[in-house]
Amino acid sequence: MLATLMPEHESSAPRALAVLVAPALFVLGVGLQLYQASLWTMAAYLGLGLSALVVLAARPAMRTASARSPRQGARLSADALFWIAVLAVGFAWAGFRAGLNAQDRLAPDLEGIDLDVLGVVSALPQRHEAGVRFRLRVESARDPSGRAVNLPDHILLGWYTGWGVGERGAATPARQPLELRPGERWQLRVRLKAPHGGVNPHGFDYELWLWEQGLGATGYVRAGPREPTPQRLASAWAYPVQTARWQVREWIFERVSDFRAAGILAALVVGDQAAIDRTDWEVFRATGVAHLMAISGLHVTMFAWMASGLVGALWRKNACLCLMLPSSSAGLIVGLALATGYAVFAGWGVPAQRTVLMLAVVGGLALSGRRWPWPASWLAACVAVLIWDPWALLQAGFWLSFVAVGVLFASGRAEAGAWSDVSGLFAKFKALLGEQLLIGLALAPLSLMLFGQVSLVGLLANVFAIPWVTLVVTPLGLLGVLIAPAWDIAALALRALGAVLEPVSQWPWAVWSGATPALWATALGVLGGALTALKLPLALRLCGLLALWPALTWSPLRPAAGEFELMAWDVGQGNAVLVRTHSHSLLFDAGPRYSRETDAGHRVLVPGLRALGERIDLLVASHRDSDHTGGAPAVLAQQPQAQLLASLPAEHELWRRAGAGAKPCLAGQRWAWDGVEFEILHPDESDVSGSKKPNTVSCVLRVQAKSGSALLSGDIEVAQEARLVEAGLVRQSDLLLVPHHGSKTSSSAAFLDAVAPRLAVVQAGYRNRFGHPAPEVLARYAARGIRTEDSAHCGALRWRSDDVHAVHCLRLDAPRYWRHQPP
Repeated sequence: MLATLMPEHESSAPRALAVLVAPALFVLGVGLQLYQASLWTMAAYLGLGLSALVVLAARPAMRTASARSPRQGARLSADALFWIAVLAVGFAWAGFRAGLNAQDRLAPDLEGIDLDVLGVVSALPQRHEAGVRFRLRVESARDPSGRAVNLPDHILLGWYTGWGVGERGAATPARQPLELRPGERWQLRVRLKAPHGGVNPHGFDYELWLWEQGLGATGYVRAGPREPTPQRLASAWAYPVQTARWQVREWIFERVSDFRAAGILAALVVGDQAAIDRTDWEVFRATGVAHLMAISGLHVTMFAWMASGLVGALWRKNACLCLMLPSSSAGLIVGLALATGYAVFAGWGVPAQRTVLMLAVVGGLALSGRRWPWPASWLAACVAVLIWDPWALLQAGFWLSFVAVGVLFASGRAEAGAWSDVSGLFAKFKALLGEQLLIGLALAPLSLMLFGQVSLVGLLANVFAIPWVTLVVTPLGLLGVLIAPAWDIAALALRALGAVLEPVSQWPWAVWSGATPALWATALGVLGGALTALKLPLALRLCGLLALWPALTWSPLRPAAGEFELMAWDVGQGNAVLVRTHSHSLLFDAGPRYSRETDAGHRVLVPGLRALGERIDLLVASHRDSDHTGGAPAVLAQQPQAQLLASLPAEHELWRRAGAGAKPCLAGQRWAWDGVEFEILHPDESDVSGSKKPNTVSCVLRVQAKSGSALLSGDIEVAQEARLVEAGLVRQSDLLLVPHHGSKTSSSAAFLDAVAPRLAVVQAGYRNRFGHPAPEVLARYAARGIRTEDSAHCGALRWRSDDVHAVHCLRLDAPRYWRHQPP
């Protein structure tokens, strides 16, 4: 398209340059918009985009005029204006799309109140131990007074089993969730809040995911005995594909008795990745085969490749068909159409959408009859993806698939014509393995940056897993839709796969973990991986190995001797604080358990610690409440060298998990790391033996450096605060972890006067059911001039003992327009 903007007399070199540079500038424009802290008005984006399009339309006239001008700089000015306009189009398009999303968000005055909502279940409901999670397309809503209110078009709801949440956090019996099906219309009473999630370094951006999915609010169904009974009003075929997916998933779980195998089949056939057990996910990630267990870009590409090859082979057997359309073109078109149908039936997830678009662009360029240089096809596919989804640039899956496709293009293995070349199944399979080996080597630095680990057994595991899953399990899973016994055979095949992968995942060197390198080191590493993997002269391949070195050996800076750094993670309603000295690390509490499937350890701490390159020396579990110990098993599993210091009952499972390196937390314990003093102030032995309330035996830890100090107080209450003050154990500390998340039962005036902190940190969930931090508690801190930061407003918080006045809040330091800013 860009080439047509140039006059005919222009040489081919500038044309080729435009074909390559213009898409790159469009991508850059999109990327710049994603870093905006706040959005402009829709009119501003429209005005910028229309102005840029006018400049692009005037390109031929501008080039002609500049060519006739005697001034040397006229042509350069025209070129610069053209390139700026291309960049502006990308920026304006991403901003316009963001503006549309921003209009569909929950109004702040509707948070936390009961709303009666009429809507349609619009996607596959996800069952879990606590109930069911589902998307609802809202048709109408009313507030408690009966007044009609406007809600976002799509919201994400949970319907929980057993117990609901009443007023002031009280637990009340709740009606069990009824069976939900896509397309059903329901009348529900719900309570909503703005899309809000934790903001942590190297953590999953839940708010970006909600934004990209078009979900303008989250909440839960009010199903207590005093609430109106939820009503199913009608069963309609408003979402026929989603309904069919739901039915197939139900058939799979009814047919396959092995729940874990059924979950994997559901993921492969209908794209329900949530059905895969967490234990299986850990095995798949450790062995580098997780990409085979979801409807990912590779999955759709392989489906298109096989379908196009089969169609092309059959097409060549009919001379009339070949005269109408070449077999290669027929295979490409039909293969893409079948792959699109497969992606739609499997849920039309964002990775599948991106892949179909990339295949369509590359295939369309191939059908145009012109030979396009591979960088042009590569960048054109990227532009198509970003037009569809500008926020793909921030997704790990996009970069993995985009770089992988680029490596295949550069190696000459991604020619579109190869789709219809079915010279032999063995040859095709051999080529597929070669591509996997190539991609694995080239993507190692990128995987390290995105996930903090690289599977060292991935290449070996994929040699078996790729053909087994692609040629055996997946075809049997799809065949089971027509012939149910095929699912039984597929389940047996999955057990055989597990018998191979599970022992391999337990090898001590199966996974290599390292700190997340800086962006420049990652980019250099990706280039080095590509040079090493491609068929190039030996000298260049050796240079590639050298380029890998910074990414593979990256180590973050640590505090100086005698000082420490503290990070309070954003884990919701719970405590998790990392204390780092020059060569040691301590984790004070491990956050909450969210459900049977996930906790703060798996979701936040394990990936965060891995990305930071941390080796935990000591895990302090302040007391047994699940909002403090929920993530501890995951942390201990990832950090087996960590010792445990805890105030837990004798029968608690963490004692067994920690083994011989565990001991009780008792007042008087002291140790020093790198010139930093650590001291346990509470509880003493009489507290442990005489109390049955967990909060009363909570560990209290004081950390003293050369320049600053911190007091980590757990969930102690007023009585324990008074005892510490009377015993003279409380000294001035620069930072205080607010006791019991800011509950009214803690933070007494005498305690605050004794600690006299400069900074108070509250770790509490946004709009949590307990009302933490309590307004009267915040008032006591404010009256003493103490700066207070809570995780809901701050995100993850960083603080250093050698700069006690500086506070770094990730939500505020790195603002993005999709991130919720609580009032």
